[in-house]
Amino acid sequence: MNGEQPSGRFFGGGFNPKKGEEMKLGKLLSMAACVSMVAGSLYAGTSKMNFDKVYEKECQGCHGPIHQGGVGSDLRPKALKKKNAQMLADVILNGRPGTAMPEWKHMFSKDDAAGMVDWLMHWKNTVELRLDLDEIKKTWKKLADRKELMKKYPHATDVKSVMDIVFATERDASLVDFIDGTNGKVLSRHKAGFAVHVTVTNKRMPRYAYSISRSGRLTMFDLAAPGQPALASVQVGQESRGLAVSPDGKYVMAGNYNPGGAVLCDALTLEPLKVYQTAGVIDPDGNIGPSRVASIADTPYGPYFAFALKDGGHVYIVDYSKPDFPIVGDIPNIGKILHDAFLNEGKEIGRYYMIASQGSDVMGIVDFKTKRLAAKVYTGPGSKPHPGQGSSWYNDKYGQLNATVSMNVGNAVIWDMNWDVVANVPTAGGGLFIGTSKDTPYLWADCVLGGPDNYNKVYLINKDTLETDRIIEVGKKKGKLIDAHTGKVLQTWDATQYKTVKGKEVNSKISKEKLLTYTAKKGPRVKNPVQPRLLHAEPANHGKWTFISEWTTGRIGIYDAKTGKFIKYIYNLTTPTFTYSVEHRQHIPGA
Repeated sequence: MNGEQPSGRFFGGGFNPKKGEEMKLGKLLSMAACVSMVAGSLYAGTSKMNFDKVYEKECQGCHGPIHQGGVGSDLRPKALKKKNAQMLADVILNGRPGTAMPEWKHMFSKDDAAGMVDWLMHWKNTVELRLDLDEIKKTWKKLADRKELMKKYPHATDVKSVMDIVFATERDASLVDFIDGTNGKVLSRHKAGFAVHVTVTNKRMPRYAYSISRSGRLTMFDLAAPGQPALASVQVGQESRGLAVSPDGKYVMAGNYNPGGAVLCDALTLEPLKVYQTAGVIDPDGNIGPSRVASIADTPYGPYFAFALKDGGHVYIVDYSKPDFPIVGDIPNIGKILHDAFLNEGKEIGRYYMIASQGSDVMGIVDFKTKRLAAKVYTGPGSKPHPGQGSSWYNDKYGQLNATVSMNVGNAVIWDMNWDVVANVPTAGGGLFIGTSKDTPYLWADCVLGGPDNYNKVYLINKDTLETDRIIEVGKKKGKLIDAHTGKVLQTWDATQYKTVKGKEVNSKISKEKLLTYTAKKGPRVKNPVQPRLLHAEPANHGKWTFISEWTTGRIGIYDAKTGKFIKYIYNLTTPTFTYSVEHRQHIPGA
């Protein structure tokens, strides 16, 4: 099951898009093979659960769209045939301590768990898909006139500057939001595909922003025009993850889990230009098979994109300055199950692409200069590193330092530019994100995989001493800022939970897109509040604030970047996850 950010859609049983969201399979991708699937109705027991849809929504982010594993175990029938079915059902219900696998007894009955195990043991892959540039081009849509809007609105209209804007994703509502990062006002909410995963901006032309959904929809927005309208969209795959824009502002690249590969587009129009197939690559064990594409990053160090072959253990380097955008580097044997990555700051900024290998418990250090693997930084047995946006900063004692958190272990791993680990800082549980900026004295590390007793905490690690100074802990009714050294409570605040006031779906007046209205008005109090689940700390308000998403409560907390003190909440959101500050990310390589 999925213990990290909730997963994308399930494609092992064939394409089943939401109405109006994606095009039919035959119009997007060429089908290489197809076999029959065992129907869900054949499984024993009284469970009424739709196993393929539950797997699609909750499990595949860790276990993969064709059950091949990743963060989670391989769940294909061959891997499960010698397993005890009852023990597997117990794992579904009760989770697996010390891993990213949470308990699911809040939504699975015993019969549901048994039925899911049976479904997994008899599951068959239905399709093998390949990217097709001509078919992807057919999905390319112009939603508004970019040049006309730029002429009509040469400067930002809803904020003083587009640099004030913070993006937020509302995963289960399929929304990307734009927020004034100086006051917390929600400016607009856009329907942008199932489970919007990440957003990025065009650093050369920061009025233009992009989002990729787990359902494969790439969308471009104009941050300066009223309501931040969508300008164009294209369906780059069935299930997607990574996104990056070249520093020269000309190209945007998106990465796919299914079908495996990457798609290069024009950054000012979203016209698809080239696809990079990963349907047949050699993995670290010498086997040939398809690979998902995980992290994608640009770099100021050269005219390069890097993208990671999750299942292949490779990183490819693409030179976008050359005709036909060739792959000019292939770095193999980094490790198993590659995932997210970040780049170094400081001297030779952006030279090193630091990629998590979750199957090998290492951070692989790819050198853009030599186009070779410079080193492997070991993060500890069973740690499964997940840096998220990662952290890179200067320390007086060690020089430039870098950090990741790990999914299975409550630990922030810190290493220097000699690729030696200089500190392991304990946290309350496995995390997904660790972030910082020049304006805060802390690394902000979440514990979102630490279980209900701990996933309501964020650790503030001192960048000089490499020790935890403060802990943010948000309970069901009250929040606390705690001195980690003395245990003294430095601040408390009202964390009362309110029912989400839902918006209405409306048509944009500028663009051919769907919007959702927003109100800051609070709903009635929640009678049975849930444990807040905190994740992804992002600098905002030009370094004055830090935004922290609360997955389970539907709000974003705003904190003082220098002290960690609570300021206020943004309410009425649905499972907020990823946030992205335009001003902050302008200075971060590959972000």
